[in-house]
Amino acid sequence: MLTVVLNPTSGGGKTDAQRLVELFGAEGVQIKTVLLEPLNASAIIRAAVDQAGDTVVAAGGDGTVSSVAAAVAGRNIALGVLPFGTLNHFAKDLHIPLDAAQAVKTIVARHLVAVDVGYVNDRAFINNSSIGVYPDIVELRESLRSQGRRKWMAMALATADVLKRGRDVFARMEVEGRSTVTRTPFLFVGNNEYTIEGPRLGSRARLNGGQLYAYLAPRVHTRDLPKILLWALLGRATKHHAFATIAATELWIETPRSRVLPVATDGEVTMLPTPLRYRVAPHSLNVIVPAA
Repeated sequence: MLTVVLNPTSGGGKTDAQRLVELFGAEGVQIKTVLLEPLNASAIIRAAVDQAGDTVVAAGGDGTVSSVAAAVAGRNIALGVLPFGTLNHFAKDLHIPLDAAQAVKTIVARHLVAVDVGYVNDRAFINNSSIGVYPDIVELRESLRSQGRRKWMAMALATADVLKRGRDVFARMEVEGRSTVTRTPFLFVGNNEYTIEGPRLGSRARLNGGQLYAYLAPRVHTRDLPKILLWALLGRATKHHAFATIAATELWIETPRSRVLPVATDGEVTMLPTPLRYRVAPHSLNVIVPAA
């Protein structure tokens, strides 16, 4: 019996438990479906993982996959992924099919790779974590959605409002004994290296390099970020020295003005105490991927 943790709201709620039963049944596999509830998701995931066998499947977007991965990491349990979210960065970077039937076939074939997991304090992330404008945008977006705005409209309005207000972050970073004080509109920490310009912007070539990559734009103000994004899309970010990049296995970030900060991890915002300790746990998560 295979355990599938399903976020019923992912992808607009287009995939239900019965559909998953049918897809796995076509491959000769029985499943136990565990439905997530927003107010109790962490406890539901922990219980599902504790009671599962050697495989747990996360069915949802990056936030759902990240939450299940956090409970699975470091254990002798494989993570299967059914990418039902909007962006599905983790699945795309691992070349997991976005088609549900093909993703199920991939899970049943059970070809494993070990990938890295990032941590900020004790919170795990499989894609990235950030401070600065992005957590502010997400918080405002969710507030607008609670007022009835659609997701993408809420995101656009929130982004415009946060960029207009232009609040930068003053931070002291310590990396391998070296300390740097900087001002930046954002600080983005990736689990392994991200492509920062061109048509593959925002993707990763590998997830098992054993390093974190921090990206920041210390020479610009928040209001200049649309210009930076345009340079990145056109493949000119490096030419204009738009980003500073730091590779490390561990880094500390301290913000003199704040004892707690809104921190985004895989699209979810949490208030965390400072200083923030970022670290990587190499090869700590076994993920089912296509054999090719």
